[in-house]
Amino acid sequence: MNKTEVKGNWNEQKGRLKQKFAVLTDNDLMFAEGKKDEMLGKLQIKLGKSKEELQKILEGL
Repeated sequence: MNKTEVKGNWNEQKGRLKQKFAVLTDNDLMFAEGKKDEMLGKLQIKLGKSKEELQKILEGL
């Protein structure tokens, strides 16, 4: 999978997350290469979910 495919996939998942959790903003879902853990930490705090719960949500999209 190349970077374009990953970015397209993320854009789809980002839209689904925003539909499911209206409190999320584009800033919350900004994915910068090498910053995945930082972004996931912010999502955990904002949504009040554990790392495992968040992984299940993302896998379910």
